[in-house]
Amino acid sequence: MPRARITLKGWRAPAILLLAATTVCGPIVLNQTNAWTIHVATAASQLVTDAAITVDGDMPQHGHGPPTRPQVTKNLGNGDYLVEGMKFQMGGWWVVDFTIDAHGRHDTVRFNMILKQEMELK
Repeated sequence: MPRARITLKGWRAPAILLLAATTVCGPIVLNQTNAWTIHVATAASQLVTDAAITVDGDMPQHGHGPPTRPQVTKNLGNGDYLVEGMKFQMGGWWVVDFTIDAHGRHDTVRFNMILKQEMELK
């Protein structure tokens, strides 16, 4: 049976840049490296095709981040970017920040996630 992919959507108010993140190969699995595709657009729905994007993660209640250094590895075009190296070693509250610089704009979009120890996104 195919495993469902997960899509997260986020923005900051006032929205400068909007972001959607989708897992590439199904649900997030703990202790396995995951790839995500992110889609970046302006608040006016214009695609952001030449962004510099950094990725950071943290477990606020534990004071540590992921065991990897995820990064954008490819500009896929049409506002889509491939993020590789996403790995979560334990269940609990995680935050993932995408910092985006494009067209003289700078913004950070944060996703808050609760990962269950059973390895699924809540």
